[in-house]
Amino acid sequence: MAWSLLLIRFLAGIFLANGIPHFVHGVSGKPFPSPFAQPPGVGNSSPVVNVLWGSANFVGGCLLLGAMSPYQPGYNGETAALALGALTLALGLAWHFGRVQAARGET
Repeated sequence: MAWSLLLIRFLAGIFLANGIPHFVHGVSGKPFPSPFAQPPGVGNSSPVVNVLWGSANFVGGCLLLGAMSPYQPGYNGETAALALGALTLALGLAWHFGRVQAARGET
């Protein structure tokens, strides 16, 4: 299996994981930090912006899943790379937003 395919699956996991909190907060009608907020990643964006940003991340992740060759789910390197990308971003987001909320006194 080519390392470039594993890298693409890793990036797909990142995009798909990043779409979840934005989409969920958006459809729940709650503001949430996004790259479009001031300051980026710290200030809150509107629910509509978050639905759009989450959806864009889902589209990007799905496009990356189909890049180079169709995604083959199962117990394989592709799935491991996808899961590792999602886990890496999820841990990074938990750390970042934990700090943002603590600074706001929300924890």
